[in-house]
Amino acid sequence: MYRVLVVDDEKVIVKGVKFSLEQDGMDIDTAYDGEEALEKVRVNEYDIILLDLMLPKLSGYEVCQKIREFSDVPIIMLTAKGEDMDKILGLEYGADDYITKPFNILEVKARIKAIIRRNTKTGIKIEEGKVLIKGALKMELDGRRVFIMGQEINLTAKEFVLLELLLTNPNKVYSREELLNLIWGYEYSSDARTVDVHVRRLREKIEANPSEPRYVHTKWGVGYYYKG
Repeated sequence: MYRVLVVDDEKVIVKGVKFSLEQDGMDIDTAYDGEEALEKVRVNEYDIILLDLMLPKLSGYEVCQKIREFSDVPIIMLTAKGEDMDKILGLEYGADDYITKPFNILEVKARIKAIIRRNTKTGIKIEEGKVLIKGALKMELDGRRVFIMGQEINLTAKEFVLLELLLTNPNKVYSREELLNLIWGYEYSSDARTVDVHVRRLREKIEANPSEPRYVHTKWGVGYYYKG
């Protein structure tokens, strides 16, 4: 049974989403402002969070950012705004996906199941205790930890899986569409730029000079790869 936290200050929306998801056998918890949501995440375990952007006390962006300081729980941002920058910004704050209101509850269910499926099964074979060392970079695959020159780097779940996929498949170029399918578990239709956002954030964390990357390379017009 999936445990889902639904966060929105519009009680009608929360009630409708809660009822619909419970029909699929999900266990639903609710919060109506940012502070309440953050407190619930600190004391409970969730499989996924549906997080509205516009919330009282703390915005969805602030809640997402604070959650990412201590948890990699998948987060879907719910937003009534349609501007591209808001969508990209939501992802940069650590969200795994976004859905624009008004939304179809069937789409919400499909996204939840795809993300949870992807989160629990990466599709990458990991040997117990395996450690990858590439130059100054070390990845502890079982512990999900990354170090650069001995200093631990805090990666989100998606950033870790992206880096792991590229490093364990050297010289293989992945298109943005392939990465979306492999890492997010479904197609984003026209929103392949989601990958670009995550690659940029990853490079900022692991590359000494992000404009001249050592680990995550770009093959222009094709996609991304690690040069082994």
